[in-house]
Amino acid sequence: MSTPVTAFAPATPVLETARIWALHLLCFVLPVTCLVFGITAPHPWWVALPFLLVIVGSVLADINSPRERRQPAPTLPRRPFDALLYVLSALQFVNVALLVRVVALHGFWRMDTLVGLLLVGVNSGYSAIVVAHELIHRAEWHRQQLGRLLLCTVLYEHFATEHIRGHHSRVGTPEDPATARYGETAIAFFVRTVPAQFRSAWRLEKKRLGDEQMPWRDARMLRNRLVHGIVVEWSVALAILAALGVGAFVIYVLQALSGVRLLEAVNYFEHYGLTRTTRKVQPIDSWDTDSWFTLYTLVGLSRHADHHAHASRPYQQLRYFAESPKLRHGYFGTVVWLLLDNAAFRAAMARELERRGLGPFTRDATAVSPELSQLTLM
Repeated sequence: MSTPVTAFAPATPVLETARIWALHLLCFVLPVTCLVFGITAPHPWWVALPFLLVIVGSVLADINSPRERRQPAPTLPRRPFDALLYVLSALQFVNVALLVRVVALHGFWRMDTLVGLLLVGVNSGYSAIVVAHELIHRAEWHRQQLGRLLLCTVLYEHFATEHIRGHHSRVGTPEDPATARYGETAIAFFVRTVPAQFRSAWRLEKKRLGDEQMPWRDARMLRNRLVHGIVVEWSVALAILAALGVGAFVIYVLQALSGVRLLEAVNYFEHYGLTRTTRKVQPIDSWDTDSWFTLYTLVGLSRHADHHAHASRPYQQLRYFAESPKLRHGYFGTVVWLLLDNAAFRAAMARELERRGLGPFTRDATAVSPELSQLTLM
């Protein structure tokens, strides 16, 4: 495997830890905004709407972000950075509860409901799924379980099984449902990947239990982690329905759907058009961004190439690799771009793949797809 090319600026260990830790405090801007919104509700519409500026501001800051190519210090203590994950987890549970409470107490058909859904829905893709992604990769049992509980808040607990045991071993291959095919639209990917990832996780879990063909009535199903996840996440959802009413239930499901939609938008571009055969995963098998804003607001998620090469490496230690294909913007700007103008997004991705000789442009590619002809002319 190649080595990172840009070294960090030497500093004393304490100062370097403090610098990086302070930068990662940016991850609290959105969840704390959600917390303030939930605590101060209800609002008149002219007070509710300005809360959305945090989302608009995040996208603009990301699009105009400076580049961050410095490498982390060789050793950073884990505890200060793990503490951020625990606080983000707590904020996720509180923010979802506050959103449900607002709707239950003040009604569904209010501007607060729409604003709250947008805020908490985005935050669920942020504090729930991004943080859960970090935690389920940790070796400690309690951290893995916390990650699974976070995924339950977005009704997507099976992601823990599919991502760890499926995606990481099959990334960049036709067998991986979370790898977007070259030319595949964002909508087509979403429609394909959501059920395919669940089916894959179901097969993986039955295989772990000893029989991929086992029926529902098999006693071993009682140890099926996907069954556990479904029971927990939908028990909470149905309890909300029974105790707080239809409006509260609907908003809970909608915020979960919003978080999942953001997750799969990120999945869409993280490996778009990249192909791998039997070789070990390398930095060229994941799209990266060198956006400073994304790196520090999404707890290192943007250094995805190093994450796939070393899945257990904690977020503060992830490194920058120059040879991985690069997104034009950070994650916030890229998600908005691919959702609003997917054709232009795919054209730009095609140009980057061609420039680096990856995906359909590798030397052993025998033909150019019709999609390529269309995209390169845009």
